[in-house]
Amino acid sequence: MEVSSSLKLSSSLSPSIINLQGSSSSIDVKFSKYTSLPKPFLQLDDKSRRLRDQQASHSLNLRSYRKQVTAKSGSQGWGFGRFIKTLYFFNGAPSPLKFVSSVFEKLTNGSTEEPVTEMGTTGIILVAGATGGVGRRVVDLLRKRGLPVKALVRNEEKARKMLGPDIELIVADITKENTLVPEKFKGVRKVINAVSVIVGPKEGDTPERQKYNQGVRFFEPEIKGDSPELVEYIGMKNLINAVRDGVGLENGKLLFGVGDNTFKDLPWGALDDVVMGGVSESNFLVDLTAGENGGPTGIFKGIVSTTNNGGFTSVRTKNFPEAENVSAYDGLELRLKGDGLRYKLIVRTSQDWDTVGYTASFDTSPGQWQSVRLPFSSLRPVFRARTVTDAPPFNASSVISLQLMFSKFEYDGKLNPTFKEGPFELPLSSIRAYIQEPVTPRFVHVGSAGVTRPERPGLDLSKQPPAVRLNKELDFILTYKLKGEDLIRESGIPFAIVRPCALTEEPAGADLIFEQGDNITGKVSRDEVARICIAALESPYALNKTFEVKSTVPFSEPFTVDPENPPPEKDYNEYFKNLKDGITGKEALEQSTVAV
Repeated sequence: MEVSSSLKLSSSLSPSIINLQGSSSSIDVKFSKYTSLPKPFLQLDDKSRRLRDQQASHSLNLRSYRKQVTAKSGSQGWGFGRFIKTLYFFNGAPSPLKFVSSVFEKLTNGSTEEPVTEMGTTGIILVAGATGGVGRRVVDLLRKRGLPVKALVRNEEKARKMLGPDIELIVADITKENTLVPEKFKGVRKVINAVSVIVGPKEGDTPERQKYNQGVRFFEPEIKGDSPELVEYIGMKNLINAVRDGVGLENGKLLFGVGDNTFKDLPWGALDDVVMGGVSESNFLVDLTAGENGGPTGIFKGIVSTTNNGGFTSVRTKNFPEAENVSAYDGLELRLKGDGLRYKLIVRTSQDWDTVGYTASFDTSPGQWQSVRLPFSSLRPVFRARTVTDAPPFNASSVISLQLMFSKFEYDGKLNPTFKEGPFELPLSSIRAYIQEPVTPRFVHVGSAGVTRPERPGLDLSKQPPAVRLNKELDFILTYKLKGEDLIRESGIPFAIVRPCALTEEPAGADLIFEQGDNITGKVSRDEVARICIAALESPYALNKTFEVKSTVPFSEPFTVDPENPPPEKDYNEYFKNLKDGITGKEALEQSTVAV
């Protein structure tokens, strides 16, 4: 039986060690100073005291229990019961004969000198709102640069006419969550969102949309189509949820252990050399107070012996009910307290029992809490102790199980240089997927200057652009644009928010002004904004920044470019470098007066 509970941990628990060996429980523990523990969440093995069902009172008392591996090396018995228990703990274990055969062969000394293929990841850039004024320019630029791109559009026919027959489309409507099917977003790693509510002249426009291209300052505007709340807020929420797994979170994705005031556990079981006649023994514990800051931690511990041709211990999770998708990330990070020994992490991407394990060895420093990062590109496909040179690339979108191992054996006939018989203990507080530094924005959003101004105290609206003055008449368009921005900032996704001033059809190339605090007015080319968005995807200086942009050319002067002598390409990093964290313009909403 697998149980998933949300738990608070009690400081009165005695003792503080929970034995998970043989347990199939899955714990998701929320803690604050590790106090209180409501519902039962474990069924301990037969040698332990059982946790009592206290659902009626929503409380749980852990009885005194502590199982330790204390045998001396070489004195353990083989233990047929432990062998059977190992077989039946793991879902989908093969027949005993096949199981023993497969594990025994893992200890066979093969050899290969062929290089291992690196397992990199590639990513698609999604352009949402790809038929809009900025969006279609972003698509054109990305394609000219040979970058993989998908266009998110509502109208396929319109998109084909505008973007061409070869563009890969995702036909969906961000205001309708059921159209954002996860399979459509497979492979998407970065997003440029140029979706915007449609504003047009009340009396209509020309077929060439000349009034629209001039900007709202030249006509009386109204909302066309879906409301700002539906597009800018609900649509933003739907889009973020659709791409979150693909683009990833800046702080990574927790697979096991401590993170964000929770403790996420997994059902670990021992897989030792007993399966081929050895006598080594290990288990996996959760200690509620032995962690780095007095909180919970997992502990992989045991006794390893080479008796009966053994020499390895390991703990492996049961197959996850649903595969973990960590394709947005660059590797796995283990937070642990080292003991000077070399261990292995084995990641499996198949539901089958006896299959290739993508493996990395890692060294630890004695007595120190440390973070060990294992890039996906370093994972070696191993099957029965041999490197498999023609194995498929590691599939980070389908992680099925994890395994920790301490072994005498490395790969392909090599030995672990740190191996020694006897007891070992490895506290492990977390395993999480991480994004390699320097982190750059994964979600670039085209917003609008002025979003914080409609409710700003002391602001002279007569000197503000029409959208600010007419916010209420335009169904609170800027209010909902700001709410949509807040969803991005709160999502945990690495982002950049570009707030252009009035958009024009002029070419890119004019000198620019980047500002923060939402105070400036002016104009800026759609071509220029498209280039800024693409540059932001690759710049760590743009990470988590919100900024406004305008041209230095005033409204009264048109900007043109000589095709024979175009302006040089800008280094947008020079602009991004001056941006600061945490400035959005919302700060001014709390002030009584604001100078603009």
